[in-house]
Amino acid sequence: MYKTLLNLWEDHMRRIGLLFIAVALLGSVLHYPFSVQAAPPIATHAEAAALIDVQSGRLLFSRQGDKTMRVASLTKIMTAIVAIDHGRLSDQVKVSKSAYGKEGSSIYLKLGEEMSLKHLLYGMMLRSGNDAATAIAEHVGGSIDGFAYLMNEKARMIGMANTSFKNPHGLDEPEHYSTANDMAKLTAYALRNPVFQEIVKTKVKKAPNPNEAWDYTWFNKNKMLNLYEGSDGVKTGYTKLARRCLVSSATRNGQQLAVVTLNDPDDWSDHAKLLDYGFKHFPLADLIQKGEHVPGTQYVAGLRFSYPMLANERSQITTKIELHDANSVHSRLGEAGKLHYLLNGKDIGDVPLFIEGSSRLRLPDRSTFSFNETRQGEMTWPEKWLYILQFVVRDLFMGRTT
Repeated sequence: MYKTLLNLWEDHMRRIGLLFIAVALLGSVLHYPFSVQAAPPIATHAEAAALIDVQSGRLLFSRQGDKTMRVASLTKIMTAIVAIDHGRLSDQVKVSKSAYGKEGSSIYLKLGEEMSLKHLLYGMMLRSGNDAATAIAEHVGGSIDGFAYLMNEKARMIGMANTSFKNPHGLDEPEHYSTANDMAKLTAYALRNPVFQEIVKTKVKKAPNPNEAWDYTWFNKNKMLNLYEGSDGVKTGYTKLARRCLVSSATRNGQQLAVVTLNDPDDWSDHAKLLDYGFKHFPLADLIQKGEHVPGTQYVAGLRFSYPMLANERSQITTKIELHDANSVHSRLGEAGKLHYLLNGKDIGDVPLFIEGSSRLRLPDRSTFSFNETRQGEMTWPEKWLYILQFVVRDLFMGRTT
């Protein structure tokens, strides 16, 4: 009798225990919807790393991404895009004493030698020439300090919140630093420029050599261009303090991804792994096609809209329509409004809305992610005018060479 009662008691307690477990599991299911699912974890050897979709600017992976670190010659990504934005590629740049013989990696420019800005950019990005970076900075910015000012203004406009540039080459210097996330933002911005894109994907470049009977021949130091299918950039970097740094990019199925690693002893392997990870788990999902009718409205989409998403994130997408005032400039030019796309309530991009058959639909496409082209949308009009004024004052008083 005693054993029977004991067995009944144990069975009762077991049932109560199972009930508590069931309630706990039900609570977790109710708290975390089935549709919420994170990408699987991935490991790297990097002290800091970031993976970004270039078109949308969506950060797909980050490990210690906001940690401020030395970035060595990855600095030259900013040097290149500032020179492209502010300089003239056809300009002939004269090599100064400070550029000639600059320590570190070099393309071995001669004192007083002249080379086009375009060829200097190739020498800087393919061979990581510190002499080329210095000559570019002095020509475009008037001085190293003047060019560093332009670099930091560009960083602010792009949204690089944890970055400070002091020189154009990346040699170790106090207060010269960035982060993996910031460098990913910069890379996405730079890769949207066709000149920059063409330079960094070039494997071999020849340039006129005024001092010898043969041309300069520069082979790109970025081994990813040969190691990874679809690779199209971007830049290597190394100093004794920064250690191995690398930014790479690759394009597959119309999607371009970029990876940043800082202090990574196995960077070639890690970059291939991270790029594979991004293409596998965050492929572009087409949400609407140009000219497609928007349900529940009389409008059609003015652009195709795609976004990198996990397989289950599609169910998290919502839309919001914003119509322009009938008297606004947009309306008078034929644009009725915008269709905003939101992922978990966060705006991820928009497309213009037109009446079906509008002549505007025949115009060349622009990006649906315009904030990534200049990021000036994050600035107020007074800030924009202040930036322009500062640039003009710098030109007038800092002796920029033109």
